[in-house]
This record gives sequence, C-alpha cells and structure tokens, in this order.
Amino acid sequence: PPQLPCWKRSRRELLQCLERFLRTLVTGEPLSAPPAAGQPGWERFLACCRGQGLLSPQESHGGAGPSGTPVATAGPLYLILDDNFYYQSMRYEVYQLARKYSLSFCQLFLECPLECCLQRNRLRSHPLPDQTIRLMARKIEMPDLKKNAWERNSLILKSFDCALEDEYQIISLLATALENPVKQNEENPEQKEADRAICAASTVHQADGICRRIISQTMKDAKDKNILPSEMKSLAEELGKLKAEFLEDLRQGNNLRNQICTQNEYSDPATSVTSSFQHEATNVVNKYILK
Repeated sequence: PPQLPCWKRSRRELLQCLERFLRTLVTGEPLSAPPAAGQPGWERFLACCRGQGLLSPQESHGGAGPSGTPVATAGPLYLILDDNFYYQSMRYEVYQLARKYSLSFCQLFLECPLECCLQRNRLRSHPLPDQTIRLMARKIEMPDLKKNAWERNSLILKSFDCALEDEYQIISLLATALENPVKQNEENPEQKEADRAICAASTVHQADGICRRIISQTMKDAKDKNILPSEMKSLAEELGKLKAEFLEDLRQGNNLRNQICTQNEYSDPATSVTSSFQHEATNVVNKYILK
C-alpha cells in the first residue's frame, strides 16, 4: 500500500521475493517475480542469489524464462536474513514461511550493550544519529525461548565478547534446526497464545499511529468549531487519556477477541479495531461543542 513507509514496503517486498524462491526450491516450478514486488527489488534479489551461486547463469530475465530453477546444492542450504528484526512480529513472518514450506527455522540474537552500540556506530563510515540507536535499543524485543514455542530454536550471544565456544553453539543450533523442520500443522494451546500475543503487539503498534491521526484530526475539527483555548487543552488531555486506556486494552487483548491473525497474510486488524476509538473520540469532542 502506498501509505506504508519505504522500509516497510522493502521488508514486505523481500519476504514476497523470498517466498517465491522457497516455493521454487520445494516444488521445482519455474522462478517468477511476485505480482506485488517492484522490478528493481526483484532484480536485486536475483542478483544476490546469482552472486551466491543459487541460480544458474542463464537466469537473467527476472525469472520469466522456463529455466528459472535454482541450482542443486551438495549439502544443506542456509538462507540468512541479516537484520535487526527488533519486533517479534517481524521475525514471526519469516517463521510463517518456514512453517508453510516445512523448512527449518532458527534465530541468532547478538546482544550488545547500548554504549557499545553507540561506540561502534560512531566508527562507521556513515554513522546513524545516536537517537536512532537509542530508539532501537528501547524497542528491540529479544527472543523469548520460554514463552514462544516458535522461538525455541534461538541462540543469544554476547556480541562484544565473542569466543570459540560460540562457534560450536552456532553449529549446534543449525544442526538442531535442520533435524527439526517446522511442521505445517504444528499447533498447540501454547503456540496459539504466543500467536495471539504477537498479533496484539503488532496491532497495538499500528493502532497507536491511527489513534494519533484521529486525535490530530479531532483537535483540528474542534478548533474549527471555535472551542475556547482553555477547553482545547482539556480536550487534548481527555483524548490523550482515552488513547492510553484504549491501547492498554489492546495490549491485554480486550479488544482483540474477534480479531484473527491468519497465517501468511498481511492483514491490518488495527484499522478495524480503532473504529471504536474514533466513535468515543467523537463523543468526547461533542461534549465541548454542544456545551
């Protein structure tokens, strides 16, 4: 959708390209570009695959030709997605692909103190603003090996103190993942609760942005109705309190009982559940207008 930020579109596009590649690996059907992916992104994906020796040299026309099949590999094939993946919901999308095609899945989390991250960032040729690093440190969600069944094949390493033992742990993690591919119909109550929690976290994040836009528009409408400045302040405080209560309800799952996060679909439940917030915000502003 055009309203998505560039980084979200790129992430979604990459997952679509990855799924096409996985489908070809599993089914043997010709490799073709996903309908929603942009041509430049698809070409970069193919170039990366060719550079890794995963595609035959003749595969050079966006996967449109009949010979669009990955080359055979002598041993196990590991696909590494190197990214911050700071929300569990981002990682869960990759897990869903593994489950859909009965492939193995594991996670390697590099834990690093904030000050070490800031120091490393300043040494980069194109460092990011410190505030970006600090924001990421506040938002990042570590793998929860006990709570989330789908994250159990995870390894957390101290990235500032790498040791030889870490290499053995990584090899063991990969071997364990290979021996235990994700089953398509692998479901249990614990997994369902984990799925619900991830769905709720993603929905809260989206709903927060929608509520902010609703409040902004509501305040603008109130100003157009010539509400007194002193009352505008009270209105803003009341709407802010309403948003906080609404988001807390979402975190607790109180407004998600009828919302379903379906497998491998990029749905937007936040848009529908925030309709009640829109209604309540309208009622609040009407109290000031109708005085």
